[in-house]
Amino acid sequence: MAPILPGVRIIIANPETKGPLGDSHLGEIWVHSIHNASGYFTIYGDESLQSDHFSSRLSFGDTQTVWARTGYLGFLRRTELTDANGERHDALYVVGALDEAMELRGMRYHPIDIETSVIRAHKSVTECAVFTWTNLLVVVVELDGSEQEALDLVPLVTNVILEEHYLIVGVVVVVDIGVIPINSRGEKQRMHLRDGFLADQLDPIYVAYNM
Repeated sequence: MAPILPGVRIIIANPETKGPLGDSHLGEIWVHSIHNASGYFTIYGDESLQSDHFSSRLSFGDTQTVWARTGYLGFLRRTELTDANGERHDALYVVGALDEAMELRGMRYHPIDIETSVIRAHKSVTECAVFTWTNLLVVVVELDGSEQEALDLVPLVTNVILEEHYLIVGVVVVVDIGVIPINSRGEKQRMHLRDGFLADQLDPIYVAYNM
């Protein structure tokens, strides 16, 4: 959850139709403020792409305001916090990057939801990241424990994901702490992790295939 700063307007939009969505509905986070950028500094940029990213307008409703598309999924929800005027604040909940949503069994899943379930499942799990590979769900788990605990984690991870998300795990990879790459903004680099998995560069403690 993140508070919305004064002078910043947030709207949640359908990323495909560009229509506005109501409170608590999941969609793309759009931002309007005096601090919005007008584009990237590049000599190779696609101007039409930049225009859509930095100067988007809603397809209906308030079609005059210019918004910047963040590329992140989230939703707005009214909180009990009040401002100086006694009015309640909206809070912004960020779910994750739009392009990291996974399509499995005809449904859309957000990595953070599955990862949170896995992290909660055992005290020795310090971090988790998920991605898809050939229509299989791959779960990478950082373990603060012994090799025996790595073996015990596999059924625990597969069961919690099946029970909470109704998904069958294809591969469980147990690794040491610090293997999952995280950028300077604290965001998991799931695609870099996927590349490392495919290139056999993760040096795992244990790998279990359920194929």
